[in-house]
Amino acid sequence: MTGLTWAVAAVVTDDAGRVLLCRGGRRWALPGGRLRRPACPSGAVADEVRRETGRSVEVTDLVGIYHLTDTPCGRPAASGSPRDVLVHVFRARVRTRHDAGPPAGYALAWHRPGALPAEVTPVTRASVADALAGRSGVLRDLRPEPP
Repeated sequence: MTGLTWAVAAVVTDDAGRVLLCRGGRRWALPGGRLRRPACPSGAVADEVRRETGRSVEVTDLVGIYHLTDTPCGRPAASGSPRDVLVHVFRARVRTRHDAGPPAGYALAWHRPGALPAEVTPVTRASVADALAGRSGVLRDLRPEPP
């Protein structure tokens, strides 16, 4: 798999069971970011969440690994470079309530799991459902949705 991008994200919940989502572009997504080598996913996710949200979290569990690709597994792309992202998604809780805010250009909002915005990423939709169903160690292949 050439061009594979590794990323981490977290399903961050509060005491009311709401999920923290961030928006830096067209769609809402879980907080997280690109995994920079030689960092390991479980060690990097809290740092990425803090960088994107300004909040400290306690990582409690691995929800799953989500492979987002433009092409079916094992098939070459029809044209150009396909999107090929492997996201390690963890379950996490907010440690403190009054942290720094998000970076400029980002919006943060708490959402009830049954009322997520329509504009969420495929990884966000799948991993929130898995996390709230109590699943761990999930492996999923996902396709991007049209903008």
